[in-house]
Amino acid sequence: MIAAAASGARIRVGIAGWSFPPWRGAFYPAKLKQKEELAFAARQYPVLEANGTFYSLQQPKTFAAWEAETPADFVFTLKGPRFITHMKRLKACAAPLANFL
Repeated sequence: MIAAAASGARIRVGIAGWSFPPWRGAFYPAKLKQKEELAFAARQYPVLEANGTFYSLQQPKTFAAWEAETPADFVFTLKGPRFITHMKRLKACAAPLANFL
């Protein structure tokens, strides 16, 4: 869902992630292949959170593959790495943040 705010800004509503086994046969069609879940979810919502960025650094080829599976105007939100948020607790994290970005 995309809504325009009074200021003219766009508000996008999406879901947190796209790879959840309990969603298969409920949100996702029963016969949909797991590798097609991102493309399907991206046609239902204009934004998805990439939970994988929380658990590990992703390779540029992974981001490129995600982009290739989604519409041109699609937006990803990237979850901050748990190393920065939970282990470093946002302290002395310049190098890990640079690696993430």
